[in-house]
Amino acid sequence: MDATGACIIIGGGLAGLSAALALAPAPVILLSKAQLGTEASSVLAQGGVAASVGPDDDLALHLADTLKAGDGLCDAVAAKAILAAAPAAIENLLKLGAPFDRDAEGRLMLGLEAAHSRRRIVHAGGDGSGREIMRAMVARARNTPSITLLEGVEAHRLIVEDGAVAGIVAEAEGEPLLIACNSVVIATGGVGGLYLHGTNPAGSFGSGLVLAARAGAEMADLEFVQFHPTALDSDEFPLKLISETVRGEGAVLVDERGHRFMAQTPGKELAPRDIVARAVFAQLTAGHRVFLDAREAVGSRFAEKFPAITGFCHAMGIDPATQPIPIRPAAHYHMGGIKVDLAGRSSIEGLWACGEAACTGLHGANRLASNSLLEAVVCGGFVAENVAATSPTRRRKLSQHLLQIVPQNPAPVRKIMSRAVGVLRERDGLRRAAGALLALSRTDAAASDAASVGLMIAVAALRRQESRGAHARIDYPGLAAAPRRSTLRLDEAVRAAEEFLPEMAD
Repeated sequence: MDATGACIIIGGGLAGLSAALALAPAPVILLSKAQLGTEASSVLAQGGVAASVGPDDDLALHLADTLKAGDGLCDAVAAKAILAAAPAAIENLLKLGAPFDRDAEGRLMLGLEAAHSRRRIVHAGGDGSGREIMRAMVARARNTPSITLLEGVEAHRLIVEDGAVAGIVAEAEGEPLLIACNSVVIATGGVGGLYLHGTNPAGSFGSGLVLAARAGAEMADLEFVQFHPTALDSDEFPLKLISETVRGEGAVLVDERGHRFMAQTPGKELAPRDIVARAVFAQLTAGHRVFLDAREAVGSRFAEKFPAITGFCHAMGIDPATQPIPIRPAAHYHMGGIKVDLAGRSSIEGLWACGEAACTGLHGANRLASNSLLEAVVCGGFVAENVAATSPTRRRKLSQHLLQIVPQNPAPVRKIMSRAVGVLRERDGLRRAAGALLALSRTDAAASDAASVGLMIAVAALRRQESRGAHARIDYPGLAAAPRRSTLRLDEAVRAAEEFLPEMAD
């Protein structure tokens, strides 16, 4: 298939759709491995979009909150540019049909989430923001003639020739599909599917990261995996999320005895997510159960304010208006990803990335709540602008590439990642994990992609000998003298892990 005249976008979540719609009327081919809007993490988002649109808010306050949550590792220039575009992004989403909630006077309703100093979360359908925004975006994409949707098509390898993108190998109905192209945008989401407990779709195991990494692209800040502190504790996968806005309305965290264990913590239940997640994890490790108690703060208004969460709870036989909700931390968001500049350009010519698969530096070591949907929308637009302004320097002839298509299964990776590369990490566990993941990437074809992503995360976590943001080392509990961002390529991770294989044999 020759698509050299079109931009290929891999991923049908909010970032990919934002880029595709912003590129119109330029031709776009969008690949989604599931029906559009069904397997994207964006659909599951509850909180909303952070934007400084309130009368008591401004860019400086939003930026200060973002930098504080990022624990010294945000790219301040990138963060300021992305956050400055937030109000316009809200206006654009409204034009695209996003049904944001309004009060009786017609003003946008604004929610409060952890580590925000102002109410600035623009939401839709109460706690159904992602679902409602995606419904509007999907409808608009399906009615945009310049966007060709290839649903049920999964990208497996990126083809790079002479240092530039030349095409992709994808799978369509179990058969290889070779697509020649000059520009590719990766917008495949996060890595929650690498863990036993995650809030992302099961297929979100970093497929876009391994596409770029196998092609030689540079990664950044991979060790920073955010664990949401309040996922509904159940045997499901993925776990349902209990939005931070519930704590924003005053719900508290208690153990099975009713003890409020965060009462003495600065910020209490609205401390940054990494702090809350570690506190909950410590309670579980000590043998306690943990609950989110909204009975006093919300009570009978719970179903009205949080209809989706109410449905999740009722399905488990829990009435959140009268009963505390059992919760646990779960892998939720990856601050790291494909290293890109503000325009979304990677280290490979012709390859861009946006959304959770990319690392712009906005989030630093710990994402501020609801900055993720914001980044997806804004950076999808930035990428589209740069793609449109970039002309291929030459037309590349795609040589024949044959690839055996193996359905990917991240399940064998989950126990390794959860045990050693989870909420708390330490040297020996990380070394064993890196060796095991390297071996798995070489011996289990179905788990090879997921194992390669896990390997890079484990090696990055080993290299960061400090505790910062979402990365917590038991053996290095303090901060390093100077904050530094990390970079890594797949071949570096492989060489590092090969050193640990003899230790495993011993």
